[in-house]
Amino acid sequence: MQKKDKGIFYNLGFWIIISMLLGIMVGAFMGKKASIFAPIGDIFMQLIKMVVIPLVAASIITGAASIGDSKSAGKMGIITFIYYLSTTAVAVSLGLLLGELFKPGLGVDKTTISSMFSLEYANKGSLPGFWETIKGIIPVNPFGALAEGNNILAILFFSLFFGFGISSLKGENKKIVIGFFAGVTDALVFVITKVMYVAPIGVFALMADATGNFGYKVLALLIKLLIVYIIALLIHAYGVYGSLIKLFAKTSPVNFFKKIYKAQLFAFSTASSIGTLPINKEICEEELGVSNEITSFVLPLGATINMDGNAIYYALAACFFAQLFGIDLGIHQYIAIIFTATIGSIGQAGVPGPSLLIVAVLIAAGIPVEGLPLLFGVDRIFDMLRTAVNITGDASCAVIIDGLLKNDSSNKNIQAVN
Repeated sequence: MQKKDKGIFYNLGFWIIISMLLGIMVGAFMGKKASIFAPIGDIFMQLIKMVVIPLVAASIITGAASIGDSKSAGKMGIITFIYYLSTTAVAVSLGLLLGELFKPGLGVDKTTISSMFSLEYANKGSLPGFWETIKGIIPVNPFGALAEGNNILAILFFSLFFGFGISSLKGENKKIVIGFFAGVTDALVFVITKVMYVAPIGVFALMADATGNFGYKVLALLIKLLIVYIIALLIHAYGVYGSLIKLFAKTSPVNFFKKIYKAQLFAFSTASSIGTLPINKEICEEELGVSNEITSFVLPLGATINMDGNAIYYALAACFFAQLFGIDLGIHQYIAIIFTATIGSIGQAGVPGPSLLIVAVLIAAGIPVEGLPLLFGVDRIFDMLRTAVNITGDASCAVIIDGLLKNDSSNKNIQAVN
């Protein structure tokens, strides 16, 4: 039975490609009428979300309980946070660099799109303060956070602490509790594996609906921005991540990208980092050899706070609107954009939909926000692209930490022998 499930999973990439292509063709042919497929895509996403929240909680509890006694737990956490924040800052800087180099906002006629302008989002750009953010991470009622499923950071926080608490138990009690949550994790993995049987149907529906509804006329105005964005994403995903993997991981960048493409395709079609988490976890463990303890901590955290694709988008959008409205950005505006996009990405929901953090980024840099409906009209395309890069960054962090910890363990063994 296990063999069969694994075989189905290994063929998923092929069927997702076929489904995506069919969905694009059907959506292009039917146009707005392709929205009839939307309910099928919504049902598929709900099936995934049904399992993902309890799977995240159970796997983190199990992983934290397993590594709680290990000296590598603290090191893993520090490296993970440094990696995610550093790559996000690099992503913002790359977006600003390419935005100033290619100037995607020049040449767009303001008068032809003024009817799309709106101040609807002008009062939605405030970021929560430091203490509000900290309080938001700590759940008053962890079971309520699990039931609502809309505060992943709170679920992560409680699950980690609970897992470390389990690791402090002694003897049979510890074994029983860890065994229970490990069993829950295995059962949920079984469920998500079965949900994947209908993935090609769900992907087809999502792609048909997206292709038929994103608005070709608006996209034509933004084609330069889209091209620059794709270039930036490719540089970041294959250049930045690839270089870091080559330097620190136990696998080659070529092997990494050969394996991770199935998760990238799934993320692209669903535009959901959280929804892609089970597939990303499976690939990292089964095909890239990353330990369950690492994936159980690094990947759920990354699906919540690692948003490099979004960071590039915020930077490019800031450049786009600054150029559109004839605003020259200075060093203070660049610093404001980098800081706001990097810090603000923490806690961004890993689900489809336009991110209102872009409002905060524009306001921080003194750029008018009334042009945002122009971007939000076709945000689904940008969302699919950036999600594929986001989950690639999560996986790259997992393989890098796995490589670093293995190297550290090997060095200690050598020293012990000597």
